[in-house]
Amino acid sequence: MARVQQFDEGATRKGIQALEQAFTGILRCRQDVEATKNNLTNYYQGNDGGSFRDLVTQWEGKADIILTNVQDMIEKLNESLKQHKLQQGAADSQIQAVYNQSDKIFDALKDNPKA
Repeated sequence: MARVQQFDEGATRKGIQALEQAFTGILRCRQDVEATKNNLTNYYQGNDGGSFRDLVTQWEGKADIILTNVQDMIEKLNESLKQHKLQQGAADSQIQAVYNQSDKIFDALKDNPKA
């Protein structure tokens, strides 16, 4: 049996909001790590300092990948909302056109019952 896919605008909007909150949280953590790295770099010298910088730089790179992926998901969900609204508008227009046509046919039959 075919499964019917139902679009739930409210759930999609909540998903977008959750992703935006996650994005903001990740970005805030990344900024905190960057600030800590900059503060400690002044005090960390030698091999330890270099290793610390390398570790943080790798973490920042991974955080950037996550941020990009979250942003992509937000954009895709927003595009999904937009497409759904366009499809819904087109469907509404088609329904209205058929309704108007049926009214014209009914009126023609009413005015000319022998037709």
